[in-house]
Amino acid sequence: MTKFIKPLKLKPKLLGQKQEQDKPPVNQTENAGLSGAAWKDEVLGQDLEANLRQIKAILNKCSDVIYREFIFAQNEAIRLALIYTDGLVDKAQISEQIMRALALEVPQVVPGLELTKAQALEFIKQRGLCIHQVKESNRLQDLILAILSGDTVLLVDGHATAIINGARGFEARAISEPEAEPTVRGPREAFVESLGVNTSLIRRKIKSPNLKIETLRLGEVSGTDVAIIYVEGIVNDKLVTEVKSRLERIKIDAILESGYIEELIEDGPWSPFPTVNHTEKPDRAAAMLLEGRAVILVDGTPFVLTVPMLFFESLQASEDYYERFLFTSAIRLVRFLAMVTSLVLPGLYISLVSFNHELLPTTLLLSIAAQREAVPYPVLIEVLAMEFAFEVLREAGIRLPRPIGQAVSIVGALVVGEAAVQAGMVAPATVIVVALTGISSFVVAYSTSITFRLLRFILIILSGTLGLVGLITGVAMIGIHLCTLRSFGVPYLSPLVPTTAVDLKDTFFRAPWWAMFSRPRLAVRQGQKKQAQDLKPTPPETGP
Repeated sequence: MTKFIKPLKLKPKLLGQKQEQDKPPVNQTENAGLSGAAWKDEVLGQDLEANLRQIKAILNKCSDVIYREFIFAQNEAIRLALIYTDGLVDKAQISEQIMRALALEVPQVVPGLELTKAQALEFIKQRGLCIHQVKESNRLQDLILAILSGDTVLLVDGHATAIINGARGFEARAISEPEAEPTVRGPREAFVESLGVNTSLIRRKIKSPNLKIETLRLGEVSGTDVAIIYVEGIVNDKLVTEVKSRLERIKIDAILESGYIEELIEDGPWSPFPTVNHTEKPDRAAAMLLEGRAVILVDGTPFVLTVPMLFFESLQASEDYYERFLFTSAIRLVRFLAMVTSLVLPGLYISLVSFNHELLPTTLLLSIAAQREAVPYPVLIEVLAMEFAFEVLREAGIRLPRPIGQAVSIVGALVVGEAAVQAGMVAPATVIVVALTGISSFVVAYSTSITFRLLRFILIILSGTLGLVGLITGVAMIGIHLCTLRSFGVPYLSPLVPTTAVDLKDTFFRAPWWAMFSRPRLAVRQGQKKQAQDLKPTPPETGP
């Protein structure tokens, strides 16, 4: 075959020409990130044409960037240029409050005024623009980021400073009910993909000047806006410093979702348990802030991060604090039992059926033995096969369109389970165990249920090889790992390990509101009280 392939021969001159053509433009570097660009430290000049050429060279082949040149106040000597990105701005706001105001309305407001180039910039900033947010900059990096973020940049001939106008108006999803955290009672609004909307949702919950919102930009290519929110005076200052430190050392091309940041700032990267919590509910984020946590918002995603995370947050739901404490405490015990069931039930079933028969009642043992008489596989293979089938059906139900996914997951589970039993491949007791395990896993928070689904397979294998000894050993190793795990310096199992009696009021059960007068001690400043201690309601001494 090689004799039919002729090598490509290029003349040295042509090869040199090709190399010249392949050289990247001046504004590009090997690192395509914004912070690594060659123009990041360059500033504007006073010539409008030169500034436009410079910006057009940087934004080369960006057809969605619009350049609009016009005359200021019908004065031919003063030329302006407006630059913005199509689809990210409010065009009506640009037309009425910027272009119309500068080109037509200024002569009417100040009749007979003669402006010079030297006065133009200050006059436009003080009296010409009818925009709500205005700032100045002469750095090209600031201007390019502003243009690509949805702001408009106004260049004035004869000035080396540009005016950045806040006129963002891109399409965004409306505020709707949360899909990942549905509630029976409580607020029905959820975060959206717009960072500005999300910060406003939290500000509506906590109307305090102590609520601080600090923003930074991560992702050298994406330039994603990230906000750190905390309540000054409640949060531990060391926590805020640590959060900022971990975020500032992130060097990555893009941040497209808060999950990127979660993996880059968590304490235990090799731990199966999540040490950074996430939520899409503003009321839950506000509650975390009032407990001394820090909240991280990422532009482009409705899921916000909260740190530090405690293990017992997986047993809590936002509506636990909106219902009466007796009902909530009972439901939390149900969640805890469901969590234990989803982790150990398959392994316990395998251990008792395969190794430790004496621990089962005789009647139950005979019933299970009769069911398994025609099954050709050991119980370990049975459970693994059924768990695998259940995971496949669950994943298919998530990935398919919602109407189809629900039908596939429900009908598929019924058909597969019934067919397996009828074919004699699986015992009915095994189907019941796997189904109960799968249903129990839905009770806990989704991020923790994923961890339990992974650990469940490990406990199944240990139980199938070592019996109850393997199961107990696996559970003990998980418990030891949880005791050593931390989230931003806070013990993961607190307030249980180490034990803080006061904070146990909101773990396995929830004490009434009038009894929870202090904030968690490990996450906030010392001596924090959130309410008075004499709020217990009492009936009146006399009737009406």
